[in-house]
Amino acid sequence: MFPNRMTHKFKNALVCSIAVSLLGCGTVNTVVRGDSVARRNLNQVKTSCEMMPRVYSGVSYDICILRGKPSHTSLWLGSAPQLMFVDLALSAVLDTIALPYTIYEQINEGHIHLK
Repeated sequence: MFPNRMTHKFKNALVCSIAVSLLGCGTVNTVVRGDSVARRNLNQVKTSCEMMPRVYSGVSYDICILRGKPSHTSLWLGSAPQLMFVDLALSAVLDTIALPYTIYEQINEGHIHLK
């Protein structure tokens, strides 16, 4: 009975950590949450990016974050910027899944303007 409780707690912790990491995911911030969130977040880190395509926007978002100035309040990174490389991989997978939608949005809306 005790190993079952540990397994259940481990599963809950895993689900919570995945949910928290998705909140910082580039794809979630650009495709799901919208242009204004991406614009605000990228301006917060003072990135030099002026626009980014909607196709693979999560990967572009992460690259723009890396080009920004580090900040203590810079989004979800905190003191572990190496997590950005995990997010780049996750964003690449999610961007590929969202490709039909983002191609449609790129054709209709154009690039995401950040400045």
